[in-house]
Amino acid sequence: MTYIAPSLLAANFANLTEDLRKIEEAGANYLHLDIMDGVFVPNLSFGPCLIESIRPVSKLYFDVHLMIVEPIRYIDNFIAAGADSITIHYESCKNCRDVLQYIRDKEVRTGLAISPDTPWDVIVPLLDLVDMVLVMTVHPGFGGQSLIYGSLDKVREIRKYIDAHALNINIEVDGGISEKNIGLATSSGANVIVAGSAIFKAPRPRQAIALMREAAEQNPYVG
Repeated sequence: MTYIAPSLLAANFANLTEDLRKIEEAGANYLHLDIMDGVFVPNLSFGPCLIESIRPVSKLYFDVHLMIVEPIRYIDNFIAAGADSITIHYESCKNCRDVLQYIRDKEVRTGLAISPDTPWDVIVPLLDLVDMVLVMTVHPGFGGQSLIYGSLDKVREIRKYIDAHALNINIEVDGGISEKNIGLATSSGANVIVAGSAIFKAPRPRQAIALMREAAEQNPYVG
């Protein structure tokens, strides 16, 4: 199954409740929540207080993506705020294994992200603690970037490895995805699709998600 995860960064922050209602009714599965600290990436976004404030008004799966230095410091805050899963960056931690184990011990699903310049195979020793791998298809930090097509080669290699070892791990892609290129991502092996402007800025979010699902179904991963 392909899971559609609109990124909150593209929402209208003056009218979040209405925007969340629209994407939920439009058929979104996840809500992707990008947390940026201005250090790991050159931008700031929001923190656990905002997540806590919107948690009561949404039934979506809260997919929290931490683009912050040493995320272990704030794991408890994001869990308390309502995260269903927490994804950390391989590049942001001194010891990713300890952080992933801490999240798992709290009975929250784990994700491990890699940036475009990071080789895919660095994650292999950590896959026993991972529920999802996030392959960044743009350089993290800003929305509205164009898809880096070479990143999909990493998606394909990770999918091959996961399948060869019979691992139950999702692969998420984030950055520059729309109905025009989602088929490239799904045919490479991704099954969780983050999209910001393509959904939140669409005149008809339901149609935008439907077109993405149609393109995904027409372009499955075949190995």
